[in-house]
Amino acid sequence: MRFQRRWVVALVLSSALALSGCSLVGADGRGASEGSGHVTDHPSPPTTTCETVTANLNMPDGMASADEEATPPDTDRLQSALDRCAQSGDSVVAIHLTGAGSDQDFLSGPLTLRQGEVLMVDPGVVLYASLNPSDYEAAGGGTCGTVSGDGKGCRAFIEVRAPNTGIQSEIVPGAARGRIDGRGGEHILGENLSWWDLAEQARSQNLPNVPRLIDANAADRFSLADVTLANAAGYHFYYKNGDDLSVWGVRIDTPGSARNTDGIDLDGVQNAAVVDSWISAGDDGIAVKATSKPSRGIIVRGNHLFGTHGISIGAVTTAGVNHVLVTDNTISGRDAFGNRSDASIGIRIKSAAQFGGKVQAITYRNTCIDAVSHPIVIDPDYLRKTGDHPPVFSDIRVEGLKATNSPANATSQLKGLDRNRPLTLRISDTTVDAAAVQTRDALIRAHNVTFDGKPLASLGGLVAEGADAQPHLPSCSFPAFPAG
Repeated sequence: MRFQRRWVVALVLSSALALSGCSLVGADGRGASEGSGHVTDHPSPPTTTCETVTANLNMPDGMASADEEATPPDTDRLQSALDRCAQSGDSVVAIHLTGAGSDQDFLSGPLTLRQGEVLMVDPGVVLYASLNPSDYEAAGGGTCGTVSGDGKGCRAFIEVRAPNTGIQSEIVPGAARGRIDGRGGEHILGENLSWWDLAEQARSQNLPNVPRLIDANAADRFSLADVTLANAAGYHFYYKNGDDLSVWGVRIDTPGSARNTDGIDLDGVQNAAVVDSWISAGDDGIAVKATSKPSRGIIVRGNHLFGTHGISIGAVTTAGVNHVLVTDNTISGRDAFGNRSDASIGIRIKSAAQFGGKVQAITYRNTCIDAVSHPIVIDPDYLRKTGDHPPVFSDIRVEGLKATNSPANATSQLKGLDRNRPLTLRISDTTVDAAAVQTRDALIRAHNVTFDGKPLASLGGLVAEGADAQPHLPSCSFPAFPAG
């Protein structure tokens, strides 16, 4: 039998309504709001190796000697290899980090990838980041490792400013993937606090000056594949103003309590795919932003998130975000270590008038959510930041979403900025087992949508619901974060 869908439109001007691996199967068909980016094949390592650098350290507990911590012994030899291997044109080579016997570890200060280089962290090898704030001092100096100023006092651990680059490992049965570890929970040199402690201090004071783990800017044709990123002091991977990004099979292994440790951030990115990755982090799991250039043509597919603030658009959307497809993902409110995150979020669009812009043609499809505090959040008043850049959310689609085991106080939001700039949302085949959903200034077209088993209805006294006998919900299971 073919079901005929009935859509009824409601304009919600100001109301709050409290309604009294993964197997995913959802409704077929493509919508106008789907991402136009392409999903590339799994990235392959370069066929040519320029240099192989062998580990001289064994750091089973993630710490070296006092002298080695004060002056990381591998910085110069790693950067020298990277400098020697710089390419031109379309040439791409590998720089391998490999182990020897019990020596499987490197300890380094900040590094810079050059054009045409893919850093290969071999299976079982760990590249540890320095704990010495002076190693990361940005131009001007003096603030890295402090809570002060604009929070830009540190360089990243790995910086990329050139095209045809990447960071990868390889999958070998029985071996741990190559790992880059920021040691965000360890005490920074000379202090009785960690990078993460600085972030906690910054809740009430200025901004923390901590290093990102990987920061790539204008690095077209970048690949991040099969590597584990762990314990970043700040963001794990920030990719800005680039085209043709492939993130595939990455693991981000960080507690959900580590504040401001976003997993994967895309800012001003065109033609990007984030696929089959496992992400446990203390802020947004995956975020799409647009600070100075638009983000568009992005696919986020088959990922598993743990204890994060979800799969987000925003907060900065000034240059515009459009044509993003988020499909076949699972989102759990527990991090990789089994700890429940009270701030966990499922799918999210956030911005504010200080840094807003047009967000349109966004599709979330076949999304499985479990034990999350805020299953769906669409919020144009993020942090209540005022300004001259109002956010406008239009042509937003949620097609097939199931949220289970939500905590008793779980709340969703479906909000537009005002009645002149309402949220336009088409939501179908969605069930959330928590009753509370706040709505405001929203033009909603709903079909087969329930919160706590009751239809999404009576919004401002208007009916906004069509229904089939059998909704087309995703079939959900939630795999554990993998070991190794």
